[in-house]
Amino acid sequence: MIVLGIESSCDETGLAVYDSERGLRAHVLHSQVELHAEYGGVVPELASRDHIRYLLPLAEDVFAQAGIDKSQLDAVAYTAGPGLIGALMSGAAVARSLAWALDIPAVEVHHMEGHLLAPLLEDKAPEFPFVALLVSGGHTLLAHVRAIGDYEIIGQSLDDAAGEAFDKTAKMLGMGYPGGPVLAQAAQSGRPGAFTFPRPMTDRPGLDFSFSGLKTFALNTWQQQRKHVEDCAGNIEQLRNDIALAFEQAVVDTLVIKCRRALKQTGARQLIVAGGVGANRHLRARLQEVAEQDGFRLSFPRIEFCTDNGAMIAYAGWLRLQAGESQPADIDARARWPLDELSKLVT
Repeated sequence: MIVLGIESSCDETGLAVYDSERGLRAHVLHSQVELHAEYGGVVPELASRDHIRYLLPLAEDVFAQAGIDKSQLDAVAYTAGPGLIGALMSGAAVARSLAWALDIPAVEVHHMEGHLLAPLLEDKAPEFPFVALLVSGGHTLLAHVRAIGDYEIIGQSLDDAAGEAFDKTAKMLGMGYPGGPVLAQAAQSGRPGAFTFPRPMTDRPGLDFSFSGLKTFALNTWQQQRKHVEDCAGNIEQLRNDIALAFEQAVVDTLVIKCRRALKQTGARQLIVAGGVGANRHLRARLQEVAEQDGFRLSFPRIEFCTDNGAMIAYAGWLRLQAGESQPADIDARARWPLDELSKLVT
């Protein structure tokens, strides 16, 4: 079975071709970073228009890279939610139109299920059950994954997602957009121990997260220390780097503490990490260190599949199509769609 995957939930347009016999044959991605940089964040209407502009050209590109004609497709999988409703509708309209024209099935894919299953595309794929940390700009949650579709949410952010907190903190520090990668880059030049930030919600039981207060702590530190540094003709850039490091360390330590708790609570011996923040080098290194100490198996998708992409949607769609799933020929999209509402895959 050859499946085209379409991802358009936010500010990246991703398409991929997955072949059940040959694996992933091609994937292409268009990022809207430059488009939204002027505004310091994603503008939903501009995102929708850009998806419409690039979806069909990218489809031609991915078919060419995969060495197939669109007539060879057996199905289309597309992100139906959660995400920006206009962006989702853009991808859904193209997916449904292509499926209608070729008289092939189309299947809706949950964006976070795509991220959760992305590590299964790797050569050393994790085995069920496992704990999943899904950490991105829009979501931060822990799930106990017993099988495909059998997801129990055991912890989630009560306010900002980790990636969102990265972006907002970077903006408060006067850094560029997108803030997460820029802040992480600045943190590499920070001085360890210059500042110590709190590890939110780690002083009490539970697996939920909260990053809003950490963001405020960073802002207060920046405002207080900047005045002192300016009065002393000090190095503002070094101050910015030091705060970036302290913030990153606090987020990473908090995520690691919660992951260890989740593994202990569930009895699982495998942890997978997915989502854009999963590409953070400090987080990867720290979790690898802890995995060796505690004796659990750790899995990440490759870096290009941490962020939004069409490969994870094509693969997740193929798994659900194999189980006989498809939906009526309606263009459907959901801005909100709880992960634990998904049906367990029956094979």
